[in-house]
Amino acid sequence: MTLLIKGAQPYGEDAVDILVRDGVIAAIGEDLSVSTGRTIDATGLVALPGLVDLHTHLREPGREDTETVLTGSRAAALGGYTAVHAMANTDPVADTAGVVEQVWRLGGDAGLVDVVPVGAVTVGLGGTQLAELGAMADSAARVRVFSDDGKCVSDPALMRRALEYVKALDGVVAQHAEEPRLTVGAQMHEGDRSARLGLTGWPAVAEEAIIARDVLLAEHVGARLHVCHVSTAGSVELVRWAKSRGVEVTAEVTPHHLLLTDAQAEGYDATFKVNPPLRTAEDVAALRAGLADGTVDAVATDHAPHAGEDKECEWSAARPGMLGLEQALSVVVDTMVDTGLLTWREVADRMSVRPARIGRLAHQGRPIAVGEPANLVLLDPAARAVVDPAALASKSRNSPYAGRELPGRVVHTLLRGELSVLDGKVQK
Repeated sequence: MTLLIKGAQPYGEDAVDILVRDGVIAAIGEDLSVSTGRTIDATGLVALPGLVDLHTHLREPGREDTETVLTGSRAAALGGYTAVHAMANTDPVADTAGVVEQVWRLGGDAGLVDVVPVGAVTVGLGGTQLAELGAMADSAARVRVFSDDGKCVSDPALMRRALEYVKALDGVVAQHAEEPRLTVGAQMHEGDRSARLGLTGWPAVAEEAIIARDVLLAEHVGARLHVCHVSTAGSVELVRWAKSRGVEVTAEVTPHHLLLTDAQAEGYDATFKVNPPLRTAEDVAALRAGLADGTVDAVATDHAPHAGEDKECEWSAARPGMLGLEQALSVVVDTMVDTGLLTWREVADRMSVRPARIGRLAHQGRPIAVGEPANLVLLDPAARAVVDPAALASKSRNSPYAGRELPGRVVHTLLRGELSVLDGKVQK
């Protein structure tokens, strides 16, 4: 396929034409033309490498009522993603080569984004026995990220063994940092607000204690550690300290932790119940600063679809989690670009380049340059829209951005030169 993109602005810089042929960027310049193929007008659109999400819950197999690999892939493509890492807490759990290959093949059948399975660290997410890490790494899915996300690998001896094993696979353990004995019955961030609302608090130290332990274990073993969804100022400081010591640690922050605070709990709307919980305005400021200076490596959605009955209930009974794929880039524009904290090149670094590097995805997160794979997103930064959950591609509706006006609209997404999204509409 030949595609000519006219007048795009790579990284928000000077407008150029981008010629894509056979899945590769064939030329970049001014006044390019083609005799055959498709031409799209990208005047005023910012071009970025296709986004890579390190943390997506696609729910298949097991909870196809809330999301499938296909519907999640549609949501991802609409959000500008060309690759997503599918977390392991499915039913059955993705703790064997058979299950990760099933998810990988479903992603290939959907054909909208690269669906990269994450393998469980422990059997059944039970936290007592290592899963088939080597078999998953050697499978057709080539798993390189392992996580019990949703649960913490809380046993330090088991975590050490996991780090040692995964190091030999050139992989990374992505830890859900939560000391479970400190979060029994926890409902929201622990502080004055939780006390006033009568909701059991989730202390920041429950996250920070695990990060402190695990960066020391990673240093001891010489292994890579990735920290999922950091949410506190203290977590950012711990990651910064670990990096200063040369520990191979990376960290991610979610869009909702960049934008929202624990004040959202005031109305007891369980849409805003999430794990880890929304924190204070001071924490949000520290997370933004950490993402800006590179201490926090990546924005990861933690896209977590839920059925209506699991959210439209009292707060204590609701399941934690929020949708994120379709609005992630808009939230980053709102919180980081429009505030001057990140340039477009830095957005590409945090949402494409570094996530691809962490996940060992050689053909994603590549620069916009001749000879590189044509995985691209074209965004209209001037557009603004109010989020309507009913219009989302996800099968679920638990968006924390409902009714909120956000900047930026993904107009086109290309996966290996094929348009998965054209004029804001999924092509499959």
